[in-house]
Amino acid sequence: MIDTIKTAYKKDPALKSGVNFLEVFLYPGVHAILLHKLTHCLWRMKIPFIPRLISQIGRFLTGIEIHPGAKIGKRFFIDHGMGIVIGETTEIGDDVMMYHGVTLGGHGWWRDEKGQKRHPTVGNRVVLGVGATVLGPVNIGSNSKIGAGAIIVHDVPKDSTVVGPLGNFVVREGKKIMRAKSFEPQEPEFYNGGGKKSK
Repeated sequence: MIDTIKTAYKKDPALKSGVNFLEVFLYPGVHAILLHKLTHCLWRMKIPFIPRLISQIGRFLTGIEIHPGAKIGKRFFIDHGMGIVIGETTEIGDDVMMYHGVTLGGHGWWRDEKGQKRHPTVGNRVVLGVGATVLGPVNIGSNSKIGAGAIIVHDVPKDSTVVGPLGNFVVREGKKIMRAKSFEPQEPEFYNGGGKKSK
């Protein structure tokens, strides 16, 4: 619990020490993370029903849905939080920052199979911007940034920045990429579509 509160103070500039320090206990992201620590522990103990019940109560209270089976690393922070969905087989590394409206989901019942890895794996020190959607068992490499509204359906290498509705790379593996004027996909090998491959 102390680690979660310290992380909130470190990552949110709106939280200040002094008389307003108690505001951290009003943050739905903090509530959701603390509830997940409890539900994940119960999930690992193979206790039926109770973890899901608590997670659904948490969803009602915070607007954040985290499946008890999701594996979440240290110093995870959710800012604002409303509308976040984190699926059962999601794995999140350490020092990840997530904004409201993010979905770490599967492809859907027509593609996902029971008992299989269906959700994303997010590396360390990743930032997931407002409304970002990451679908399927894809990997988001460490130190990457996923921009607001980006839709990711393929792996993102480490040290990359991806923006736009179809997930255009602007930085890939630490190297800046020239962007087309439109938001057409720039990497045909990663995204199906008619975009031009960057040089």
